[in-house]
Amino acid sequence: MRWEPQQLKLELKVIPSASRDIISGWLGDALKVKVKAPPEKGRANKAVGNLLSKALDLPPSSIRITAGESSSCKQVELDQLSESQLHEKLSRLGIDRDKPLYC
Repeated sequence: MRWEPQQLKLELKVIPSASRDIISGWLGDALKVKVKAPPEKGRANKAVGNLLSKALDLPPSSIRITAGESSSCKQVELDQLSESQLHEKLSRLGIDRDKPLYC
């Protein structure tokens, strides 16, 4: 038997150059994330990784942007986290899947 870590794919809507780093909530099927860093030279992507790492209590190495590196719509892959664990951790931050954001 071989143990393989769980990998969760998560859609993000990233707002760079925001006033603060914060996970705002769900925007449809995507998690809306705001970061202070500008979208230059990968700074916003790095800030997204750092924010998710802290908020979800994951090592930075377990968070990878797999699509949308130069777009505000991104897909990240999270190791060692199931969908239920993700929702539980976000719920502790006051982010509820049942209360989506609207533009």
